[in-house]
Amino acid sequence: MTRVSVLVSGGGANLQPILDLYQSGEVPQLELAAVVSSVEGAGALDRARMAGIPGYLVERALFPNNSSFCSALLNKLRDIDTDLVVCAGFTEKLNYVFLRYYKNRIINVQPVLFPAFCAGELDAVRALKRMLDMGVRVAGATSYFLTEEDNGYGPIIVQRVVEIRPGDTVASLADRIMRQGEWAALAEAVRLYCQGQLHVANGRVVILG
Repeated sequence: MTRVSVLVSGGGANLQPILDLYQSGEVPQLELAAVVSSVEGAGALDRARMAGIPGYLVERALFPNNSSFCSALLNKLRDIDTDLVVCAGFTEKLNYVFLRYYKNRIINVQPVLFPAFCAGELDAVRALKRMLDMGVRVAGATSYFLTEEDNGYGPIIVQRVVEIRPGDTVASLADRIMRQGEWAALAEAVRLYCQGQLHVANGRVVILG
C-alpha cells in the first residue's frame, strides 16, 4: 500500500484526477492519505472534504521564510506517514531538505513536453506563448519526479501529446493541455508508482513490466 499526500494551493483541478483514480478502486495499492493546502480557503480542500479525504492547512503566509514553511510541511507529511507526494497545482517552492527527504517520491506535472521549452527555470505560461509564437504543431504535458535542483523539470515519467489548433490562445491551449494532457499524465504516473512499476536509474525513469 502506498500512502499518497497531495499538495495543493488552489481550486484543485489537478487534484480531481487523483481523487477519481482513488475512488475508482482500479489501483488497490493507492491509499489517498491527505490533501495539504498552502493557502487558506483553497477550493481543493472542499474537493477533498466532499470525497472524504482528510484535508490539512500548512499556510505559507504564516511563516517568515520558505525554509520554515518547508520544515513545517515536511513534519506534517511525516506525521501522516506519507510515502508519495503529488504536487497538484501547488505553487510554493520546495527546498533542498524537503526534496532530498522525498527523493524520487515527489511527482509533479507541467504543460510542456520535456525537454522542449525548458531552458533554464521553467515558466509554463511563457513556454506556452513561445509555442504559439513559433507555430509549433503539437504541445502536451509531462509528469516527472522533482529533483533536489528544483529547476522546473526532472526525470520524465509520462508524456501526453495535445494538438495545437489554429486560433489557439495561451488560455485555450493551457485549458486543453490541462484536460487532455496534465490530468492523464499525472494520474498515470501515480498509478505506475503505486503499482511499483517505476524505477529511477542514472537520472532516467524506467517503467517496469
